[in-house]
Amino acid sequence: MRTLEPHRYVGAHALGVLGAADSFRFEEHLADCARCRDMAAEFAGVAAVLGRYARLTPPGVGPVERAGPELLGRVVGVAVARRRRSRGRRIVLVAAAVVLAVTGALTVPGGAGAQRWEGADRASGAAAVVTTGARDWGTEVGLDVARVPVAGVCALVAVGRDGSEETVATWSVHGPGPEHVVVRGGAALRPESIDHFEVRTAGGRRLLRITR
Repeated sequence: MRTLEPHRYVGAHALGVLGAADSFRFEEHLADCARCRDMAAEFAGVAAVLGRYARLTPPGVGPVERAGPELLGRVVGVAVARRRRSRGRRIVLVAAAVVLAVTGALTVPGGAGAQRWEGADRASGAAAVVTTGARDWGTEVGLDVARVPVAGVCALVAVGRDGSEETVATWSVHGPGPEHVVVRGGAALRPESIDHFEVRTAGGRRLLRITR
C-alpha cells in the first residue's frame, strides 16, 4: 500500500479492487482504525448494490464487476463530502450514484450523438440516468432508475421545449426500496426539442426531474 493515507483505501477494499498484498495490509490497518471500520460498513451497501446489478445484467451485456480508478475516486469523494450530513441519507445517495455511474453507459442508447441526462431526489434517495440517441423517427431513450419511493405503475415522460409531453415508457414498481429498473423506449420528439424528462406515478405525481 504505497500511501501514507490508508483511510483512502476504504472504498477500494469494499469494492474488491485492491490487490492481495494491499488488501492484507489494509485489513491490518482496519483492525486498529475505528474511523475506517465505520466507513467500511457504509461502503458495504454500495458493494451489495453492485452485486445485485451484476446478477441482473441481461445475457449478452458484459457486467461491470470491478470499479475503475475514475469511478472509485468519485465514490470515495462522494462519501467524504457527505460525511457531515445525515448517515442514512448519505448511504442512499452514494449507493444510487454508484449504480447509475456503472450501469448508465451499458444499458442505454450509444453513438457519437448520445446525450446523458441525470436526476436525483435527496429526500427519497431516488436517482435516474437517461441517455438519448437521435434516430430518423425521433429519439431513442434508455432509462436506469433506482429507489423509486412508491409501488405501482410509473412512467417516463419527455417534456418538450414547447411544453408538449410524450410518454416514453411505463413500468411497474413492486414497492419502495432499492429496486433498480432498466427500461427503453422512444419519443417522436427530436433530442434538441426535449427540455427535460420526468418520472411520474400513474396519477401524475412527479417523482424525479431529469435534466442534461
